[in-house]
Amino acid sequence: MKMNKILFPTDFSHCGDAAMRLATAIAKDFGSTIVIVHVEEPPTSYGGGEMYYGMMEPSLDEVKKMLYEVRPTDPAVPCMHRLVSGDPPSAILRLAEEEQVDLIVMGTHGRTGLLHLLMGSNAETVVRKAKCPVLTFRQPDKVAD
Repeated sequence: MKMNKILFPTDFSHCGDAAMRLATAIAKDFGSTIVIVHVEEPPTSYGGGEMYYGMMEPSLDEVKKMLYEVRPTDPAVPCMHRLVSGDPPSAILRLAEEEQVDLIVMGTHGRTGLLHLLMGSNAETVVRKAKCPVLTFRQPDKVAD
């Protein structure tokens, strides 16, 4: 199996941490480069620069800084960073084709029920429409003692 490039989408949430460990392990085994991408969504502003959930949107410089801080867990694994804009699933799928990636590895929040209905699932859309294999990883829930 050929695996030159692995695409790793990030929304900067912790659900991607375990997925990055997995992407790094695969990249190390296959000698792959990880393409780390963040999709900047068009503003959904209600007024003074606040996003729909009441937090200030980070500046483009802050987003770039956060993106470049996302790195493979093994520094020997090569990576490149891409910042794109648009609808996340569409932008991820477009970049996967442009970069000719062999695999997409992405974390998923694992929303169900009403949250899934209201917010949808970027990972689900990517899995359904990608032209390459997609590996999703959901961070396990912490088990209470």
